[in-house]
Amino acid sequence: MELPPGWSALLEDYVAHLDAERGLSPHTVRAYRGDLVELARHCGVGPAEVTLPALRSWLSAMTDAGAASSTVQRRVACVRGFFGWARREGLVAEDPAARLTAPRRRRHLPRVPSRADVDLSLASVSARLSEGDNPLVHRDLALVEVLYSSGLRVSEACSLRLRDVDRERRALTVLGKGGKERTVPLGVPALRALDAWLHRRPEVAGPRSPETVFLGARGGAMDPRVARRVVHAATAGAGRGAETGPHGLRHAMATHLIDGGADLRSVQEMLGHSSVATTQIYTHVTSERLRQAFRQAHPRA
Repeated sequence: MELPPGWSALLEDYVAHLDAERGLSPHTVRAYRGDLVELARHCGVGPAEVTLPALRSWLSAMTDAGAASSTVQRRVACVRGFFGWARREGLVAEDPAARLTAPRRRRHLPRVPSRADVDLSLASVSARLSEGDNPLVHRDLALVEVLYSSGLRVSEACSLRLRDVDRERRALTVLGKGGKERTVPLGVPALRALDAWLHRRPEVAGPRSPETVFLGARGGAMDPRVARRVVHAATAGAGRGAETGPHGLRHAMATHLIDGGADLRSVQEMLGHSSVATTQIYTHVTSERLRQAFRQAHPRA
């Protein structure tokens, strides 16, 4: 289905702006482009003819269709960014999104695997080491250990390079969202598992293998989808209702750090959050646990 006149060229220019000037990830750029294509088809007019009521109608339609508040918020951010850019570039006379508001986002408290759950998951992967001589089992254990130890996003773990591992300092150099680089600590068990995998890595690597730490079965860079499958399989027995997979381990790492007394700013830096407000959800998680313990144990709760 063709877009109304004026959209195609403007979209391509905006996508180039997001990629080159704002440094957004390819996934985010694709999502924003898809949002704007949907908007163009809903409005049926060129960008310069879009009005605030038309934007509100678009948001209302997606809400009626069952879109989550987080999805609606992302799309509001998308159109604000787009029309703000178009107005600054002189491509539209007015910014119809300047007064567009998003619905209040509900605070979702992620249910994370407990320390015992994570220990069991790691033990189950370790047990597979004795079942055969497959170097990929060492990779899987190293991946799970690194994700839990350092709280990396799965995309960050898959793009981790050999030179990013600093054994002396027990740290990793990570390239996060927006091309921002950060240094995160690496625990002793994770370093031990990583060393074991890197010792076996040459058995998987080929002459054209990239310098990434984690490789796929054929020697290429490990695909994030494969990494997710590996972690989901490892954490399948986690506590009932707990979020599993790479993001579950990231949530667990942050929650367990704060439970153990780590300060919020340090956790923010380790996770690569641009705002401490994003990290504060983990204080809500631990507070909820305190309330549950109080209700269960206090005689006058």
